Amino acid sequence: MNALTFLFIALFFNTTPQKPNIVILFADDAGYIDFGFTGTEDFKSPRIDALAAESVVCTNGYVTASVCSPSRAGLMTGRYQQRFGHEANLRGKDVGLPLSEDTIADLLKPLGYTSCAIGKWHLGGTDAMHPLERGFDEFHGFLLGSRTYWSKKDPDKVTQRSLMNGKKVIPEDDNRYLTDWMADEANAFINSHKDEPFFLYVAFNAVHTPMEAPKHLVQSFPDIKNKKRQKLAAMTLSLDNAVGSILDTLNANDLDENTIVFFLNDNGGATTNASDNGPLRGMKGSKWEGGIRVPYTVRWPNHLTPSSFDYPVSSLDIASTAVAVGGGNVSQKLDGVNLIPFLSGDIADAPHDSLFWRRGPAGAVRSGDWKLIRVDHEPPLLFNLESDVSETANLAPHYPQQVSKMLELYDNWEQELVEPLWISDKVWRDRQVAKHKMDVIGREAERKIP
Repeated sequence: MNALTFLFIALFFNTTPQKPNIVILFADDAGYIDFGFTGTEDFKSPRIDALAAESVVCTNGYVTASVCSPSRAGLMTGRYQQRFGHEANLRGKDVGLPLSEDTIADLLKPLGYTSCAIGKWHLGGTDAMHPLERGFDEFHGFLLGSRTYWSKKDPDKVTQRSLMNGKKVIPEDDNRYLTDWMADEANAFINSHKDEPFFLYVAFNAVHTPMEAPKHLVQSFPDIKNKKRQKLAAMTLSLDNAVGSILDTLNANDLDENTIVFFLNDNGGATTNASDNGPLRGMKGSKWEGGIRVPYTVRWPNHLTPSSFDYPVSSLDIASTAVAVGGGNVSQKLDGVNLIPFLSGDIADAPHDSLFWRRGPAGAVRSGDWKLIRVDHEPPLLFNLESDVSETANLAPHYPQQVSKMLELYDNWEQELVEPLWISDKVWRDRQVAKHKMDVIGREAERKIP
């Protein structure tokens, strides 16, 4: 049924079309080319590839940070996390997304949405920072940034890694693989709320360490000799199966045409999980493209035609898009934009003039094809991503005026920010500097600086 027919039926029966559902499928630490649609040669991801084939594939899709928690803070608020001090990964038990900030769930609640968060939260472990206190009506997951995929060895010891339904810790005696459990919880939520507009945020911890995978899936990759990468392939296939299961549930409930599905990763492939970022320099933790550019697709049948979109987009845009399609007014506080007019072709311009990053001593700005990396006490690095996506040639000595222009953009943005509410340990700050040396060349060298 096309959109015009749907509208005619709605008008004929004097009904109002239901607001579109919004689903975010969020992977963790995956390599940029570790999916079929981004270029893998040794992994299998048929369901994610099929989703991409039905989507607008954003070839210049970015997140706001190259590590887990601040990336989630930017996604979940639609604001640069540096504006509210959530700049580094969490430290301690009492830090997290400041209570002053609204989440996507907060923004959608007055628009009539029921919201559910599933999987990895990593935005604070106190009761006040729990998902049920941050706009979500349901939560099925764990509060910290990582945990085992199989049942905990000491399930009776309650920690921020314990599985929860709402605020209640649940038993872990069935030894079910965690990625499968998340898909089951997502499917149950869809089945229970199919007759009302919903927001579903599925934050997989796959393929973050620890490297644990079902044995039968590991055996699906006999040609991969690197044992860690073989496990990663199996973990990716499990993720793919979970994504496919959720998409099947949407389809079984006739929700495909009225659901926007975002699929993206939280940062670049990690140094510790055998992931592959392909031509992108750098990995998780860096401001190189391999740290901040991610697989990013958007599916909304009858509204978006499957295609490639090459202008830069950001995870910041998801909150603004959700509010706009939900019938709300996008606040000027948000740093993202409603992507739908751009992805549909109604607006031919780029969604963003510039995008920015900062964590501790290292920052970056992209404007058009130009990108500048700025590290404390180091000369700036300048690259043209159109001609050099692998960031091999530092053009700063040859284009001093462009350097000055980019530094001005960055400095003006930085003046809008607040001091971090907490900072990383010195070892991590030192690694931020070390990662961005021009002589750190090649994946093995990058893996030596986690």
